[in-house]
Amino acid sequence: MSSRLLVTGGTGWVGSALVERLARVERHHVRALTRRAGGRFVGGVEPVVCADLAGSADLSTLVAGCSLVVHTAARVHVMRSRAADDPTAFHRVNTLATERLARASAAAGVRRFVFVSSIKVNGEQTSPGAAFTANDVPNPQDAYAISKHDAETALCRVAADTGMQVVIVRPPLVYGPGVRANFAALLRAVARGTPLPLGAVRNRRSLIALPNLVDFIATCVAHPAAANQTFVVSDGDDLSTPGLVRCIAAALGRSPRLLPVPEALLRAGAALVGRRAAIDRLCGNLQIDNRKASDLLGWTPPVGVDEALRATVQAMDRR
Repeated sequence: MSSRLLVTGGTGWVGSALVERLARVERHHVRALTRRAGGRFVGGVEPVVCADLAGSADLSTLVAGCSLVVHTAARVHVMRSRAADDPTAFHRVNTLATERLARASAAAGVRRFVFVSSIKVNGEQTSPGAAFTANDVPNPQDAYAISKHDAETALCRVAADTGMQVVIVRPPLVYGPGVRANFAALLRAVARGTPLPLGAVRNRRSLIALPNLVDFIATCVAHPAAANQTFVVSDGDDLSTPGLVRCIAAALGRSPRLLPVPEALLRAGAALVGRRAAIDRLCGNLQIDNRKASDLLGWTPPVGVDEALRATVQAMDRR
């Protein structure tokens, strides 16, 4: 049976894909919250503008009549931005706005609140052979991750105070058609045939394709067992960084150009130019254990890595 849902970040990359899935496939009545007017939506979607969830606007009208809320809107980390690590801005948008929306939702009778958090709440890296789980002690290490962890804590307080169900989803890096930032830069480098000094890296990293994340969020919206649970979720097929380059190259119909530069030399060079964090992401491990999602919800990723990367590359070719 269809319900009325509010999805925040309705014109964002994840939010817009989720709105389309919930409206077109799940047949829900979707209210899509955006920061500005002008977004294009499938039929049956009700766009609503709210520029600042943390501000003084009355949020009760946004959630009125909704039984479910999916909160995807967030301030994300922006590389090379002077304000990227501003704790105050992250706290305001990611923590205060989330709690404010949750309390308005509970007061309006919303039954379930699904929050898209981040695997960075668990930490930045895993040890070789280990994987993050939803039961790990949180270890957020930058302003963005701390703000997400604080939002999760606030949501648990709201759930305890009001009885509203809360579901927390911590995805890793998301890729798919329209992906931007570092993943898009890697796609372009492989497409150009740029030699990449990553051939000697022996790490393992979990990623999640956009359709898999959207499918999991839709599962959390509907599944009774998701109530008051936290999930870490991925494609379930971990790749090394050179393995990812080879998969991208295969999707492009090219041969990968990987140079076997020793990892120690890569890290030394990165430290000299102030890019230590970037090389940590390329060389470090970050693995996720999907078993809770599988055992509790019966969820498996519907799209494989090869298929998802082909779709990502095809979308890049169309731009």
